[in-house]
Parts: sequence; C-alpha cells; structure tokens
Amino acid sequence: MSSNNAQTPEAALLDQLTGVRSGKRSYYPEYLRGAERLESAVRALHRISRALVYTADSPQDLVEAVVHAAAEHLHAEWVLFALADGVLQAAQPRHLLLFGERLYQDESLFPADVAAQWHTLRHRPWEAEQQLPGDPAVLVGMTLDGEPVGGIAACPALEVEVAETDLAIMNVLANQAAVALHNSFLVHATTELRGQTRQLSAAAERQAKDLASRSAELAETQRKLTGALRRQVLDEERHRIARELHDSVTQDVLSAGMTVEICRSELERAGYESGATLEQLQAAKDLTRRAVERLRTSIYALNNTADEPAGSLPVLLQRLSAAHLPGDLTVSVSIRGKPLALAPRAEHALLRVAGEALFNTANHSNAKRCAVRLHYHATRLVLTVSDDGDGDPATLRRTLSVTATTAFSGHRGLANMHARVEQLNGTLRIRRSSLGGVMLRVEIPLPAQFDDEEPE
Repeated sequence: MSSNNAQTPEAALLDQLTGVRSGKRSYYPEYLRGAERLESAVRALHRISRALVYTADSPQDLVEAVVHAAAEHLHAEWVLFALADGVLQAAQPRHLLLFGERLYQDESLFPADVAAQWHTLRHRPWEAEQQLPGDPAVLVGMTLDGEPVGGIAACPALEVEVAETDLAIMNVLANQAAVALHNSFLVHATTELRGQTRQLSAAAERQAKDLASRSAELAETQRKLTGALRRQVLDEERHRIARELHDSVTQDVLSAGMTVEICRSELERAGYESGATLEQLQAAKDLTRRAVERLRTSIYALNNTADEPAGSLPVLLQRLSAAHLPGDLTVSVSIRGKPLALAPRAEHALLRVAGEALFNTANHSNAKRCAVRLHYHATRLVLTVSDDGDGDPATLRRTLSVTATTAFSGHRGLANMHARVEQLNGTLRIRRSSLGGVMLRVEIPLPAQFDDEEPE
C-alpha cells in the first residue's frame, strides 16, 4: 500500500500547489489553501513583471521595485537587496534595505536585525539558500551566468507560512533582478556612450574645420612668403643695377661731359673760328647733362619700388619733386582732400607716371616752373603735372596717339604713362596749362584696382 502512495517530486510539488493529496476530510481546506497559494503566486509573478520593466528608467528604480514586490508578496517586515563584493562592479545601487515604509542605502543605518543576512549576501552569496536554525529570515540567491552575485533577504510576517512555491517565486525575482540590473546598467552605459560619441564627433568636426582653416592660413602664409622672397630677390637685383648705373655708367657720362666742356673751352681760348663746331660741342655737353639726369631718375625709380607703405603717395611725390632735377626748375607739390591708402602697386604706378611727366618737363620743355597737384575726391583721384615751358599739347596728343597704336619706338614715355593709367581704369589727358605750358591730367576711380600686369 505504501508503495502505491509513493509520489515523484514533480507530483508532490503539484499537490502543494493544488492541495490534492488524499481523499480525506482535509481535501477541501487544502484545496482552498492551494488555490490561495496559486493566486498569490500569480500575483507575485505579476508584481515581478512590473518590477523588472524599470530598466529604461534607472537601476535605482529597478531595485526599489524589486524590494517592494518581495515585501508585498511575503508581507515582510523588512527586505534587503544586496550584491556581493567584486561582482557587477559598475552596477548601482549595490544594496538597498526596505524597513517598514522607509528605504535605506547607507549600510551604517542598517539595524542589527539584518547584520547576519547582510554579511552573508556580501561575502558568501553561495550560502544564501541555507536557512539558519531559528532564523525567521528568508534568503534566496541571485545568479548570473551560473555564478552567485548576491541575493535577497526578507523577514516575513509571523502569520505568513512560507512555502516552497514562495521560495521559488523569490528565487525567480532575485535572478531576474540580477539580469535586469545588469541590462539596466548596459542601457544607461550605452546611452552615456552615445552622448559621449556625439560630443566627440562634434569635437572632431570642429577640429577638422579648425585644421582646414589653419591649413588655408598656412597655404596663404606660404604664398605670401614665396612672394616676399621673390620680391626680395628682385629688389636686390634692382638695387644692384642702380649701384652699377651710379658707380660706373653715370660717372662715365659725367666724364664724357667734362671732356666735351674742356675741349670747347680750349677751342674758345685758341680763337677757333668755327661756330658750328662749338655749337655741336655745346649740344654734346647738353646731351651728356640730360643723360646724367635721366640716369639719376632711373636710379631713383630702381631704388623706390612698389613696396612703399600704403598711403605714402603724397610723401613719395614730395621726394620725387626734389630728386635729381635741374637746379633751374622749381617744382611745387600740393595735396587737396583727405589722403586715402591705396594699394602699393597703384601708388607705384601713379608715382611712375608723375616721374615720367617731371622728366619730360625737365628735359624737353625748357620750363622754369612745374606744379604737381594731387586731389582726393570721394570717388576719384586726380593727379596733374603742369609747367610753364614751350611744349605743345596738340603735338603731344598726336604723338601719344601714334605711339599707343603702332610699334613706333620713339616717345615711349607717353605710351607707358597711358598704359599705366588704363590699368587703373583711369584716363590720361594732355591740355594747355594755366602756367602757359603743358598740363598732364590723370584721373582714376577709387578704390584703385589693376586690370592687367604692369607694363615694362
């Protein structure tokens, strides 16, 4: 008979859940207790499912929901959740105590009633399933990947009879809490990493833009440095040529002029009667004097390039008016309006035009006075060079027309002036001066800009 009543463990667990164990009078009460236990288990599972969906909020909310679910299922006086030392090191919180209606996370505030369970869950989580004799507390362990990682301890109310199913439910709650806590940590860690990734991406983009800007600045600096080195080489070559002209060619021309003057003086003292020869010697002397003045003008132009500081045109005109001109020619310079800073090439071009005009006045017009005027208007700049010489404006206009449209090699000075003014989008006009001679008038728009390369 006893062998017929033997049951398998699964059948015994089913009898515990349903209360069906025998046909005695206790059948119905046990059935009621089994039904209540089954209903309690279902409610507990429902609470567990609600507790474990807090992973999207925070690990703190998750652990609080777990201890409340355990306390509600066991009508517990207190519930302790704890992770073992050295496991899930990044997970927070590592422990939480629900005592009555209050939550404690500072272990120094834990009452003495939970000290033994607290020590076991922290240091010996593999012993969580071993109930101590006379200890009313219930301990269930948490496992993750088959390793003990902590557990849940609870002190049920005195009227609560803890069955195997209650322990099984608590074990499910504990294990799922460990998984959910780990997943919650991973979710929040991923969110933080995503935010850091966005920040790093934005920082990398800013650095890329900064590097691109710095590369552009470096390329521009390299271009300017190359241009500066090239201009330095050209300036050194111009200065070398100027020194050669001053030290050799100019001295040779001066020597030739002195020799001609000596020959003319000796012929006069000897009573030489040929006036034509004396006149030719005088003309040769004048030619050497003009050659010297032209050489000096060229030397000045070579030593004063387009690298003068911006806004220095009035100063440069003052220098030019006193540079290597005949002593019998008086030059005055007047400035009207507020001087504006021009591009160095524009100032250089205007200075070359004024220098060519002064050279023509000194060498071709027999003038005694010359007036250079620079007038700054709001939208234009006017430069005039006037003299009291014997030049004919109509003849000069015809000469300019011929040299500007043909390959005629004479009087290239006028053609060069005209080309420089055209590059500045300006106009060059030749008129009768109020002093009686020729007035050369240059007008350019402001701001001055070049259209082409500078003429030779």
